[in-house]
Amino acid sequence: MSTPAPDVDLVQLLTPAGELREHPEYSPRIAHLDAGDLRGMYRDMVLVRAFDNEATSLQRQGELGLWAQSLGQEAAQIGSGRALAPQDYVFPSYREHGVAHTRGVDLPDILKLFRGVDHGGWDSDALRFHLYTLVIGSHTLHATGYAMGVQRDGLVGTGDPARDTAVVTYFGDGATSQGDVSEALVFAAVANAPLVLFCQNNQWAISEPTSRQSRVPLARRGDGFGVPGVRVDGNDVLASYAVMSEALERARSGGGPTLVEAFTYRMGAHTTSDDPTRYRTSAEDEYWRQRDPIDRLRAYLTSIGELGDDFVAALDAESAELGRRVRTTVRAMGAPSATTMFDHVYATPHATLDAERAWFAEYEASFEPTEQAQALDRADERPTVGEVAL
Repeated sequence: MSTPAPDVDLVQLLTPAGELREHPEYSPRIAHLDAGDLRGMYRDMVLVRAFDNEATSLQRQGELGLWAQSLGQEAAQIGSGRALAPQDYVFPSYREHGVAHTRGVDLPDILKLFRGVDHGGWDSDALRFHLYTLVIGSHTLHATGYAMGVQRDGLVGTGDPARDTAVVTYFGDGATSQGDVSEALVFAAVANAPLVLFCQNNQWAISEPTSRQSRVPLARRGDGFGVPGVRVDGNDVLASYAVMSEALERARSGGGPTLVEAFTYRMGAHTTSDDPTRYRTSAEDEYWRQRDPIDRLRAYLTSIGELGDDFVAALDAESAELGRRVRTTVRAMGAPSATTMFDHVYATPHATLDAERAWFAEYEASFEPTEQAQALDRADERPTVGEVAL
């Protein structure tokens, strides 16, 4: 069973029982958060989990090709995501639904990728949140390069809080075994890039435990590169917020990169094509369910009298409405025209591409509908399995 290694301090501000702990370095970083802020964090986590569960159900009904759950990792994502400034830029992997939520991504838009109708689903430039990356670890290099560009644009260390910019890349423990992550650490360290490398150590790289990936805690991986590392309780939303705020402050001020290891647990499957019962025990799952990040904050808010019945009832209704909207939105996602493959190849008009688009459209139009295609069209008009079940 995975527990934090003893040679690296685990930053924790909220115990699994929901009791607030004092920390000389990090407690001051959450002192400004009032009850409304904490309820906001709680709401974010509840909504993201409701979305996650709905997406899992939709995949099981055949409405999505695949789904990667974030179940159990809500605190690491919401806490760190809420510490970001509007000008900061995020490079996610494919499980950062909570971070996406904090950046203003409309959650159903994430499902365009998993339904196979879009390569992304949101405006990454407007939201400062890049498209999901499915190639393990590759986006850490993209983030490093972007951070070096931000640095060269003079957007670091100016002292202007509305201008100084940090770049964050999120990845899992399995990605730390990829060469791309090591290369990102090399470039970030040497260039003193304004980068936060946020590793969500959820204990399992699909079926491979962290103990089979590293002989030392992942937070120490940065030592050899000259990148400071910190390990935080990833099921503690307050500690995740505090640690990320420090790392972001270091990056924006010109202090260079930080490696954060959020020690958490993937309570669900790696993806919906995975069966975690083949490599995990029920005792391990139960151990971590008792450390559920949402239960932890709920216990604290209840203990201080800041989780009223009206708030809970309104949140339950909001979660149910989100689920309904997710189902409706996903089932309304039609397959795009094949010609859309030409739409975003170049940022500016391109004569050769325009000619190829015109040729392809003419080529497709040259085919008469076959009886088989007409039959498929008629089949598309029938209710889906999910619709029949509901």
